[in-house]
Amino acid sequence: MGINVQSFAVTNLRRRPVALEVAGFVVGLEPTDPSPFLNYATPWPGTRPTPGDVAALITAFTERGLRPRLEFAPDAAPDVEPALRRAGFTTEAEHQYLACTPDTLALPPGHPGETPGHHVETPRTDEEFAAIDATLSEAFGGAFASSPAGAARLRRQQERGGFVRFVRAPDGTCAGAAGCSAPAEGTAELAGVGTRPEYRGRGIAASVTAALTEAAFGAGADSVWLEYGGEGSRRVYERVGYRVAGRRLYLSLV
Repeated sequence: MGINVQSFAVTNLRRRPVALEVAGFVVGLEPTDPSPFLNYATPWPGTRPTPGDVAALITAFTERGLRPRLEFAPDAAPDVEPALRRAGFTTEAEHQYLACTPDTLALPPGHPGETPGHHVETPRTDEEFAAIDATLSEAFGGAFASSPAGAARLRRQQERGGFVRFVRAPDGTCAGAAGCSAPAEGTAELAGVGTRPEYRGRGIAASVTAALTEAAFGAGADSVWLEYGGEGSRRVYERVGYRVAGRRLYLSLV
C-alpha cells in the first residue's frame, strides 16, 4: 500500500498559519497556542541534514520560546533521525500508522444507509464545535484543555477543506467525534477519534471513523491514514478497513 505520508506531512504543515522553510525542514506553528503538539517540524522526503541545518532548525524554535520537536516517517528521510540524535534529540513516542483505501473500507453495522444505528452529523454551530472540543478533551483524559481556540481550530479545519464529524449524545451535546484533514498528496490524515467515557463500547468511534473516511474518499483522497493509541482502538480501525502501513517517529529536544 503506497501512502505518501511524509509528502503529506510536509504539505499539511505548509498550510499552518505560520509555516517556515528551514534547511530541508518545514516548521508549522500555531501562534494562538504554544502547545508542542501544535508546533513542530517535519523533513522533506530525502532530507540529509548537516549539523548546521539542525542548528538552524533548533534556533527556529528556541527564538520563539518553543521546544524543538519533530513528527515524521523515518523511512522517508533515513538520514534525519541519526542527525537529530547526535544533536541531543530524544524519542517522545514511536507509533505505527494504519491506512485505509476504498478497496479495504468496511462500513460497520449501523452505518447510515444500512441498519438503524448512530447518526453521524457534521457540526454547523459554534455550540456544536465547542461541544466536540470539550468531548475530545474529556476523551483524551484532559491531555489538552477545551477552549474557544480549540473549537475555532476545528471550525477552521472544516472551512479549509477538512472534515469534522460527531455523534450527538442524548442530552444534545456530543458523545464522540473526530476530524480529518483535507486531502493532499493523494491521502488524508484522520485524527483525534474520541468518545466520552460513558458512551464507549457502543460503536461510536467506528461510525465516526467510517463517515470521515468516506468523506475524504469523496473529496478525492486515494487513502486515509491514522495513528492508534492502543490495541483496543487498533481493533476498531481494523474493523473499518485500516491496515498497518508504516512507522511514525516523534523526537524532541528537552
